[in-house]
Amino acid sequence: MPSFNVVGEIKGGEYADEIIALGGHLDSWDLAEGAHDDGAGCVQAIEALRLFKAIGYRPKRTLRAVLFMNEENGLRGGKMYAELAAKNKEKHIAAIESDQGGFTPRGFSTSGVESAKAKIRNWKPLLEPYGLTDFTQEGAGADIEPLGQLGALLIDYLPDPQRYFDYHHTPEDTFDKVSRRELELGSASIAALVYLMDQYGLK
Repeated sequence: MPSFNVVGEIKGGEYADEIIALGGHLDSWDLAEGAHDDGAGCVQAIEALRLFKAIGYRPKRTLRAVLFMNEENGLRGGKMYAELAAKNKEKHIAAIESDQGGFTPRGFSTSGVESAKAKIRNWKPLLEPYGLTDFTQEGAGADIEPLGQLGALLIDYLPDPQRYFDYHHTPEDTFDKVSRRELELGSASIAALVYLMDQYGLK
């Protein structure tokens, strides 16, 4: 059946042509609701933008929430998003994906040019007081991987991994297994990193 990505954004000011994308995937394994895989990631992308709107923040760069379709059996949403970005000559400086569950924040992994990754690591002292301590891992989510070929720094949100495989692709992946507080903490963590990239760039 035809399906589509869902995209929403806050237009930037000074550097509106530079895009920071954040997202998760809409589809789920058919055994359950897909609450952690990946309803949580979709909610966190939306919530991060909502937080900026709620405090009246006006970004320098364009902040875009992307809910990707078809991650589970083809990655067509991620591929099409990157294809359209290339066709429209969009400049994505970074993309963050949340697809490891809505658990307590632990950090971020990165993939891309070393100078941009080093800048993320340099912000670690600012984020450590909030429990974000893991910045050493390499890698990023499947949906944003095609954007790496367009020059974007790829970032994966890393929550605590201890419970993820209790739910991943099982009938137990239901809404009642998601902690609202942990979901909020993840959204705020993603928003904090987006804020730093928006304010200071990655060069």
